[in-house]
Amino acid sequence: MIEYLWKAAFVFYSQTSTQAEAWESKRLQLILEGKSSSVATAMRQSVSLPKLTPQ
Repeated sequence: MIEYLWKAAFVFYSQTSTQAEAWESKRLQLILEGKSSSVATAMRQSVSLPKLTPQ
């Protein structure tokens, strides 16, 4: 699961970004708290934001 979160984090942030680490850590914590469906829903919504480009 952690590998998938890292891959998702790198969609939103560069691989050397501390923001990617914070993003991944927050989502992992929420998943461990039993809120995985909320995390999945938020990730799907984030991908559809107009600011996200194919790059």
